[in-house]
Amino acid sequence: MVQFRYSEIQSINIKCIFLEIIHKLLKKMDELNCFVTQIMSVSPIMKIIRIKPDGWTLPEYKPGQFIAIGLYASAARCAEATQEHTQLEPEKLIKRAYSIASSSSHDFIELYITLVHSGSLTPRVFNLKIGDKIWLGKKATGMFTIDEIDPDQNVILIATGTGVAPYMSMLRSNALARKGKIMVIHGAANSWDLGYSSELTLLDSMFPNFSYHPTITEPGREPVGWNGDIRFIEEIWKDTIIEEKFGFRPTAENTHVFLCGNPLMTNGMTDLLVKENFKLHKKKEPGQIHVEEF
Repeated sequence: MVQFRYSEIQSINIKCIFLEIIHKLLKKMDELNCFVTQIMSVSPIMKIIRIKPDGWTLPEYKPGQFIAIGLYASAARCAEATQEHTQLEPEKLIKRAYSIASSSSHDFIELYITLVHSGSLTPRVFNLKIGDKIWLGKKATGMFTIDEIDPDQNVILIATGTGVAPYMSMLRSNALARKGKIMVIHGAANSWDLGYSSELTLLDSMFPNFSYHPTITEPGREPVGWNGDIRFIEEIWKDTIIEEKFGFRPTAENTHVFLCGNPLMTNGMTDLLVKENFKLHKKKEPGQIHVEEF
């Protein structure tokens, strides 16, 4: 009969536990169902990422909706990351939802993501390389859409930072076929934070019913200066810029306003719009103010 000393048994048990952990992690890696196909750096803390399913078909979704992505806590974090607030188990799948920026007809999902240095997911996402795998949910959700708005109505799409993402999905899908006028007002701290500005500027020059108006709040940091708007979005709304672009003043009778981004902006704009008789849109109570907060 073979006999083992206690220390040998303990060593065998540790090895078994280690192998079991490795097996679980490898099995989890198989559950990452998409590949990263493209990464574009907008600024040091902003990236546009495209991901494509690995052997399965994307779910149908409406432009303006959001979808969840995920990585395991065992994934490495980027060099710019700071300490996490919570220590996570390696096998935990960290999930977060992001607005889709790609056209609903494409076979990939595009996301516009800001790095949260102490966050759980974004530092891991920012460490990904082309060809790496990532988890994607198989259902997109959300009511932040324009598909049920009368095509003769005008639409003003207001965003701060990465809040412009759902508008890109709308514009890249079918929004520009609408009869009513469309305007994007995009605010950020600096010009390099204005993701998609080149594409939006091009659309402004190509489509007579579309207008793009960017604004930044820290012009002093611009290395070559800034000749555009430097006001907060609420100030722009109070001005006559929209009226000049449209040829008339937007009202609750002829225009829907979408707000996506910083709660300070969405709350401030909602207050302004309510004073002008716009109504907050709800599932059972349709209105003209559509809000998506970060």
